[in-house]
Amino acid sequence: MEDKNNGARLMKGNEALAEAAMRADIDAYFGYPITPQSEILEYFTLEMPKRHGVVLQAESELAAINMIYGAAGAGGRVMTSSSSPGISLMQEAISYIASAELPCLLVNVTRGGPGLGTIQPSQGDYFQAVKGGGHGDYHLIVLAPSSVQEMADFVFDGIRLAEKYKTPAMILADGALGQMMEKVVLPEEGSLPKTEKPWATAGKPATRERNIITSLFIDPEKMEGINIRLQEKYEQMRDEVRFEEIALDDAEFALVAFGLSARVCQKAVDLAREKGIRVGLIRPITLYPFPKEAISNLTNKVKFFLVVEMNAGQMVEDVSLAVNGKRPVYFKGRMGGMVPTPEDVVEKLESLVHSLRKSEI
Repeated sequence: MEDKNNGARLMKGNEALAEAAMRADIDAYFGYPITPQSEILEYFTLEMPKRHGVVLQAESELAAINMIYGAAGAGGRVMTSSSSPGISLMQEAISYIASAELPCLLVNVTRGGPGLGTIQPSQGDYFQAVKGGGHGDYHLIVLAPSSVQEMADFVFDGIRLAEKYKTPAMILADGALGQMMEKVVLPEEGSLPKTEKPWATAGKPATRERNIITSLFIDPEKMEGINIRLQEKYEQMRDEVRFEEIALDDAEFALVAFGLSARVCQKAVDLAREKGIRVGLIRPITLYPFPKEAISNLTNKVKFFLVVEMNAGQMVEDVSLAVNGKRPVYFKGRMGGMVPTPEDVVEKLESLVHSLRKSEI
């Protein structure tokens, strides 16, 4: 359904993401169905034949991610998607791709776990996404959407950043964002220019030596050199930090949340302020690189932080590191596919504020 006045369409998050990827001129999508992101593969299967490019349902997640490795090495603009246990199966190859310094887009529409868990939404894959997930010292660029609009927009952002830094980028969403329907204005078709990739294994012209892409370096001194270069690149990525601040100008207290939890917290801010509690919200948009400086700066004005997540407490560790003991950091979480309500957050906030006021008497 399309609004002819402004070009907005009513779409599922998964479908908006897939449509945006085709408008970003991806050359290939390789994937394997798993709830709650199967609509991505289904949408590609229906729509990609109308455009250029390849869409292939691989025999497994392991096959899909290794197809990404090969196609990215050949210079293709490529992506895959899966959900929690499927992303776990991809970790070995993701580590190879990061070491080989190849750009690609990965999408995790997270479900509750551990194990096969539930198909309901969760944020339990935060550690896996931002701490590397696989073996070795590496990071992904990680973007956390909180709306269907951002599910589409972050495809362009993820591809642009992946190609700029020659690294895998991940969109870390959740089952609710993948399934919910909202109005979305899609990016313009073909508006993301293709980048030059002289390093690609696209045949050996007479004018240069052959390109070799690998993640195997037997000499430890050479391997250390590769690691040093990667760490320097990750430091440069700090220029890409993104976050959103809501109602923090006069705030005494700060909520910190990403993705769907941030939407819950935005309503909680409104409810709390109706009760006279001056609270604001900071929403990390890039989970890696993490907005630690922005959170650290808030220690000069707020009395405590309340981190709200759909897990047992993962991003709260990065918030605590950013705060560095200058202010208390508290946590409110739901697990296993349960979503906290705004009222849950306000109840926790009221309890903390009451305890603080009591201690100040």
